[in-house]
Amino acid sequence: MSPALIEMLLDIHQRASAAGHGGKCAVYQQAAQRLGMSVGTLHRKLKEVVMKPDRKRRADAGAVTLTLAEARIVSAYLMEQYRANNKKLASVENAVTVLRKDGSIRAEAVGADGVIRPLSVSAITRALRRYALHPAQLRRPAPAQELRSLHPNDVWMIDASISTLFYVPEGGVADMSPAEFYKNKPGNFEKIKRQRLTRYVVTDHTSGAIFVHYVAGGESIANLAESFLACVAQRPHQQMYGVPFHLVVDPGSADTGAFRNLLRRLLVTLIVNAVGNPRAKGQVENAHNIVETNFESGFKITRVPNIAWINAQAARWMRWYNSTRVHSRHGMTRYAKWMEITAEQLRVVDADLARKLLTHEPERRKVSGPFLRVDFDSREWDVSAVPNVMIGAWLDVTYNPFRRDVAFVVDRDEDGRERLTEIPEVVEAEHGFSEAAALIGREFKSQADTIADTNRKLVERIATGAETDDAAKAARKAKKLPFGGQIDPYKHLDDVPDVVPLPRRATTLTPDTATASAVPATVFTHFQAAQALLRAGLTLTAKTHARIAEWYPDGVPEADIDQLKHRLTVRAGLRVVGGE
Repeated sequence: MSPALIEMLLDIHQRASAAGHGGKCAVYQQAAQRLGMSVGTLHRKLKEVVMKPDRKRRADAGAVTLTLAEARIVSAYLMEQYRANNKKLASVENAVTVLRKDGSIRAEAVGADGVIRPLSVSAITRALRRYALHPAQLRRPAPAQELRSLHPNDVWMIDASISTLFYVPEGGVADMSPAEFYKNKPGNFEKIKRQRLTRYVVTDHTSGAIFVHYVAGGESIANLAESFLACVAQRPHQQMYGVPFHLVVDPGSADTGAFRNLLRRLLVTLIVNAVGNPRAKGQVENAHNIVETNFESGFKITRVPNIAWINAQAARWMRWYNSTRVHSRHGMTRYAKWMEITAEQLRVVDADLARKLLTHEPERRKVSGPFLRVDFDSREWDVSAVPNVMIGAWLDVTYNPFRRDVAFVVDRDEDGRERLTEIPEVVEAEHGFSEAAALIGREFKSQADTIADTNRKLVERIATGAETDDAAKAARKAKKLPFGGQIDPYKHLDDVPDVVPLPRRATTLTPDTATASAVPATVFTHFQAAQALLRAGLTLTAKTHARIAEWYPDGVPEADIDQLKHRLTVRAGLRVVGGE
């Protein structure tokens, strides 16, 4: 812009300012006609050379007049107007209109002139932001707590995802055509529900190593277990394997009793992330995206014959990605970091046995005496270390997936949680003895008291009133009365109801001699008769026995006992004065 033009524009601005309100338009029109430009162009050029004074800020600028209580109501209404897909259904203006009409809010302010006026939408919006109640603020993600793990295989995360690109029809894997499977044809999704291709991804939290496995069908106990055990098994050229100490899963996966049973037998602690908190296992969620963009992206430009082919290519991809890509957190490749695992941290298990544990229920076995042992899996096991064990008790026994020479007894602790107690196999030594047997004259071993032994000694001390087991034995040896003789075992016999028996009328029985049956008289043998005479106070001799046999050769009737006594007494009192 030339100096002459600038000078003319400044003159026009001065004349327009002097013209006052209503006269500026004529000044601008005349100037634009003289300069050969439109009025709009003239105004634009005037803005370039004329400095406009700052607009005076309103005295109440930035002030909030909406009450906090009403702001909370407006905020709650707006938050309810979001759908699950994050689509907003109501604006602030609509919310204020509805709530004012309903009487839930007034949203008013008193002006300087004393007149009550409704607040504008912008003022209400400004108040919502000032109170940190605006939906744009409330819908921001909450801060997350950083999580850590101790070593490789300390924590694994597993998650499933249905591929949106491929399904498994007869004859191979195919692309999902948008024309065939768009949203207005849900019936087609139902047709292929059993043919969907499910991707299970497992990540090691410490190293970030990724394992991916594809199965046919949706999420199920069988597919979850198959994918988990495939990661546990040792594979050629793969550095992520073994049994983890902790496994993080979705709430849906945790509802499968069989999978929980498998994890308990493998001594894996199950961690279920909270519903609606996918960030708890964000590592495996991010791994899904890595697999889709780095591996599955190739499916679109190649022929995919079957799932076995996909898993073979996935194994190649895992080896390449985990061995070449540097993780941003620890600055190493994922497999290099995983290789820092120690022997104690790497727990391996036979895949067939682990698969058997998925459905195996502990078997009940009876403890046999006298050595506290049970039979299981055609072998004998020592259960002396099991809490509260006793001869004749029943125990639930199952396999130990990590050691063949050790089994598990399954029981519950004081809090009701499942507890696994290791029991060793009884190893046979020479001559049919067990290796744990004590060598006579050179070793001394004793079994720990069972709960029955402990309680037996306890009640013995109570019965004898002794403080120690030795004192109880001494009391028994001294034949002291149990309980110090303080217990009267017949005391309860005095507890008779104080009831006076009432007399009862009776009927006198008169036997009919004509029809009554004769009762046969009792006849004593000579021995029985002698006993009866002895009881009657008579002294018997050999001669007395001879007389009884002579007088009663066929036995003595019971009715003749008194007569016989008298006869023998008289005979004993006679004195012989002469011979016959």
